Amino acid sequence: MFKKIAVICTGNICRSPIGEGLLKARLQGGDNMVVSAGIGALVGAPADGHAIDVMRAKNHDITSHRAQQATLGLLSSMDLILTMDQTHSDWINRQYPQLRGRVHKILKWNGNLDVEDPYRLPLAAFEKAYADIDTGVERWMTYLQPK
Repeated sequence: MFKKIAVICTGNICRSPIGEGLLKARLQGGDNMVVSAGIGALVGAPADGHAIDVMRAKNHDITSHRAQQATLGLLSSMDLILTMDQTHSDWINRQYPQLRGRVHKILKWNGNLDVEDPYRLPLAAFEKAYADIDTGVERWMTYLQPK
């Protein structure tokens, strides 16, 4: 069973905070731990304003989020590592080959597609990223909730 989950993107201010927030909301009440990080994190930065706005519109609050770097210490304690695109999966598997097998794209069950990076793009790009992440999270719930 996957109890400890990390959601990974690049800067840890756009996509992965959305994924973290959605997973936490869906897994609430359980003994799960969900975190997010970036392979090139803007350490200490809050979530992007558009990411906050998109989540707020769906009744999720990610204003307390602060970016952190994806490190071996953090990732090795996780049961499942969900990435937003192939570059993130490749980076983790190259940097920390011992984690291979735990690393999967969030859209694995949806054609193994990438969630496009909305960084510095208009709100519509964040809305699209949210929709893609939400789709991926929904499919992953089959594997994350106890039967």
